[in-house]
Amino acid sequence: MNKYTILYNQIKNMILSGELSAGEKVPSVRNAARIYNVSITTVQNAYFDLCADGYLLSRDKSGYYVTNFNSDTVNEEYEHKENQYDFDLTGGIADKDSFDFKLWQRYIKSALRQSDRLLSYSQPKGEYDLRCAISQYIKEKRNVITSPDRIIIGAGVQPLMQILCILLNKNGKNTVSFPDKSFVQGINIFSSYGFDVHTRDKDADIIYVSPSHMTRWGDVMPIKRRIELIEYSQKHNSIVIEDDYENEFLYNVKPTPSLFALGKGNIIYMGSFSAMLLPGIRISFMVLTKELTELFNSASEGIAQTASKTEQIALCNYIRDGHIKSQTRKIRRLYTAKTKAFAEKLKAAFPNSSIEIGENTLQIIFCDKFNKDISVFDELKIKVFVDKSENDSIVLVLSPSGISYDDFDAAITRLKKAIE
Repeated sequence: MNKYTILYNQIKNMILSGELSAGEKVPSVRNAARIYNVSITTVQNAYFDLCADGYLLSRDKSGYYVTNFNSDTVNEEYEHKENQYDFDLTGGIADKDSFDFKLWQRYIKSALRQSDRLLSYSQPKGEYDLRCAISQYIKEKRNVITSPDRIIIGAGVQPLMQILCILLNKNGKNTVSFPDKSFVQGINIFSSYGFDVHTRDKDADIIYVSPSHMTRWGDVMPIKRRIELIEYSQKHNSIVIEDDYENEFLYNVKPTPSLFALGKGNIIYMGSFSAMLLPGIRISFMVLTKELTELFNSASEGIAQTASKTEQIALCNYIRDGHIKSQTRKIRRLYTAKTKAFAEKLKAAFPNSSIEIGENTLQIIFCDKFNKDISVFDELKIKVFVDKSENDSIVLVLSPSGISYDDFDAAITRLKKAIE
C-alpha cells in the first residue's frame, strides 16, 4: 500500500472514530507533510480525495476542516452562506438562463452509462480524449498548438497551480512575480510552497500574467507589451505562466494572440471552462513546457487527478459536438444585454453618480459620495465589490449576472439605501 493510501485511510479512520471532530481544523499541507513524514504532494492528494469523498471541507484562505460526515452540517453551512445576501452584484453567480441544464444532464447520463470506464481512477493528466478535444479547441480558438500529452486537467486553477509549484521547485525555480497584490489565490499558493513572491519584478524566475484581464477593470495587454515580455523572458530564461482568463469575453478590442502562440517554448498556458459553463463545473487545464512535461511524467505516480472523471467524459463530448462555441455566443449576448439594461436603470436611480461600463469587460464602474462604513452593504444583505472607499467617496465594480431582470429594481433600491 502506497503512502498516499495509508495517509488517506489514517485520516479517514480518525474522522469516523471521532478522534477528529466535526469542524476541527486539520494540519496544513506543509505541517502534515512534516508530521507524517511524507511529501507535500502525498498530503495534497490525500486531502483532495478526502474533500471529494466528503470527509474534509476546504475553506478559502483558511485551510482544511473536518465535516460532520453523518449529519447535515455541511448542507446547513452551505445554505447559510447562500442565503447571506439577497442580491449578489459581484458577478460570482451565473444566470440560471445562461446554461442549458437539460443538455448537460444528457451528457452526464451518457458518461455514467460508460460503467466499465468509471470503475478506474482518471489518468493523472486527465482523460486522454478530453485532452485531445481541448488540444483541437485551443488550436482553433487561440492558435495554441500542442499535443494532448502536454495538457494537464484539474478541478480548477488552484490544484493546477499546486502541481506547478511542485514541478517548478524540482526545476530549480524559486522566485515568482505577480502583476499586483490582487492575485491573492496565486500568491498564497506559491508562498505556501516556499517560493519568494514579488509583484512587478522582472528579475523573477517565474512571471505570472493574465494578458486578457490584467486588472479588475479588464485591461488587455497590448501586442507590443506581449512581445516585449516574451523577449525578456527568453533572454533571462524565465518561465511565463499565461492565465488566459476571460479571453472569450473581450468586447471592444480585437482578438490578440496568446503569449503561447507568440512564444518559443517557455510559456505555460492555462485556461478554464467554468466561466463558459457554470462555476460549479470545475474543469481547468494547462499546457506545460516540454521540460516540465517530462518532470510531470516522472512524478505522475504521486499526483492524483482532481477533476471528476464523469464530468471530463461529458465535457469531451460536449466540446466535440460544438456546444462550447454556441454556449460562448449565448452568454456573451445574455450578459451584454443584462449589463446595459442594469447600467441604464442605475443611471436613472443615481443621476448624479458616475456610472460607466468597463471598456473591455461587462463590469459597471460606479462612483458616488459615501461617508459610511462599508459594512452597511452586508447589513442590507447586498454583496458588492468595493474597489475604493476613502475621502467621502466610494468606487464599486458591479455585475448583474447573478440576479434576474425581475430583481433589478429591488437590487437598485437596496443599493440606493446603502449609498444614501
